[in-house]
Amino acid sequence: MKLQEHQAASLHTITAYGETWIAVNNQTTEGSLLVMPEGMLQAWRPRQWQDIAAEDFQLMIEAKPDLVILGTGAQQRFLHPRLASQIATRGIGLECMATPAACRTYNILMAEGRKVLAALLPMDA
Repeated sequence: MKLQEHQAASLHTITAYGETWIAVNNQTTEGSLLVMPEGMLQAWRPRQWQDIAAEDFQLMIEAKPDLVILGTGAQQRFLHPRLASQIATRGIGLECMATPAACRTYNILMAEGRKVLAALLPMDA
């Protein structure tokens, strides 16, 4: 699905997504992705929901966002409290939602100037 683009090209804007990919500033990346408005834009290790492990949150913790939006694939899922605590105990907010909603929410918060990080699994996760 293509998303509307309203931000300066210097910010990482999610412009589209499909079953196996996510596009940021019209550049497609296959698989999972970590993205912040400025700076971080890189592949993320887990490919499937069940692959997420505690160590997968280390880059997010180091980036020190105010909020992590976890895109969980085609349907909304919630992290086990043990995994969610990896983020929450450091004062970072965490929201889990289906990847399409996560993409839209990330773009809205980015446009508001929030320090947000999206950790996105592809739709087929």
